[in-house]
Amino acid sequence: MQPAVEFRNISKAFGAVQANADVSFSIAKGSIHGVIGENGAGKSTLMSILYGYYNADSGQVLIDGQAQDIRSSFEAIALGIGMVHQHFMLVENMTVLDNVMLGNEGGFKLAAKRGAVEAKLREICDRYRLDVDPLATIHDLSVGAQQRVEILKQIYRSANILILDEPTAVLTAQETASLFEILRLFKEQGKTIILITHKLQEIMDITDEVTVMRAGRVVGAVKTAETSKEQLANMMVGRPIQSELPRAPFNPGADVLKVSKVQLKDANGVALLSDIDFTLRAGEVVAIAGVSGNGQSELLEILSGMRLPTAGRVEFLGKELPYAGRANADGLPATFRELGIGHVPEDRLRDGVIKDFSVMHNTVFGYQDHVKNRWGLFDFKKIAQRCSSLMQAFDVRPNNPDLRIGLLSGGNQQKVVIAREVAARPKMMLVGQPTRGVDIGTIESIHTQLLRLRDEGVAILLSSVELEEVRALADRILVMSGGRITGILPIDEFDTTRIGLLMGGMHKS
Repeated sequence: MQPAVEFRNISKAFGAVQANADVSFSIAKGSIHGVIGENGAGKSTLMSILYGYYNADSGQVLIDGQAQDIRSSFEAIALGIGMVHQHFMLVENMTVLDNVMLGNEGGFKLAAKRGAVEAKLREICDRYRLDVDPLATIHDLSVGAQQRVEILKQIYRSANILILDEPTAVLTAQETASLFEILRLFKEQGKTIILITHKLQEIMDITDEVTVMRAGRVVGAVKTAETSKEQLANMMVGRPIQSELPRAPFNPGADVLKVSKVQLKDANGVALLSDIDFTLRAGEVVAIAGVSGNGQSELLEILSGMRLPTAGRVEFLGKELPYAGRANADGLPATFRELGIGHVPEDRLRDGVIKDFSVMHNTVFGYQDHVKNRWGLFDFKKIAQRCSSLMQAFDVRPNNPDLRIGLLSGGNQQKVVIAREVAARPKMMLVGQPTRGVDIGTIESIHTQLLRLRDEGVAILLSSVELEEVRALADRILVMSGGRITGILPIDEFDTTRIGLLMGGMHKS
């Protein structure tokens, strides 16, 4: 049987950056094929070539044995190729039905076509157990449901080859399990799935074969049943990965943060946070565990100055943070940074970087007053030296300060954000989803940096949906459900079943 997809000697460069170099491998029809590698290894570039976003500088792409010159996504769709991106391509104030029809309206007589499309969508949802209402508005759907809408779009367009780029980066464990059931059903129907992920356990659980890329090249291709997570990690990074990182004994200092009876209500009076109480000490990592959407994001936004609490009191280093008497949070994040509160936001593209600016510019955003000379002008020589030092210390790739940060992989963007905040020498660090969409080598690097801060006496509050990350970093675990704290546990009482119950709000410790 001809492979569904075959790459032959694909090369692609962006200026001096060689994203793909002589890449060759094939993907069997009716299989689930994993493509893994570090951030910047060239995976997304290769898939963008397959989907027509980029054109290869050299080489061939074959679909069902036939060489194809795919010059646009329209041509890819016509060949039965669909792509679900890590950041969803949906219009949030429109319905599922309208999102599916966008770009495929078929003329002026929309009313009749809407009915036919709705009927087809309902039939697809039943057949593939997608559990999506075509008339629901996107912003009313959970993240997992929005992803199913993206898959629904591709099936409606008759995709037989489905590319999924980091599909579980923002999903709960339950949503991930549901997605994998859908993918297995696709495979039974003869469809081919290409899965790009950094999560090696998912590769082991769902794929038939896996191709490993490093620095734009293929370094290995194996049957999943014949490999292991350790072997794959070594192939990805080119060295063994430490499963347990060194950390000094837990020896917390004085209270740095004290949160008392903090509440938050939205514009409609719905409670988003209710009576949040906890303390955070110097040299301590407190990790917030919980399913996304249970108040963790709102809590970090309040503590970083991005929004005001409805009620309650927050003390930082013994002094109350200045929420009172304000109509809005304008200027508050800058005030908090000057107090010594660093913040790595959970959505780096929305809140952490300005993607059309250079890496060098992004290393000083928020701290620009720290790099001025005595006449109040920017010291660009100092900024460049500082950026070069940070990029080397945090292994940002490619090491090009003038490169637009939007051209970096997600993991390298995250390294820049963390480097910027660490360089400010904060007394407390707030970290939202530190390794979302990040490869195993970068995870090790980020965890090492956070533990180093902890060992130096910095107080760290982090939020993560990954329980293994919580276990690796936390001294104490704060579990949230429904905007409330349902339990606070020392790390030596880590138990996934107990934490799962607390995350579901089923009992309080």
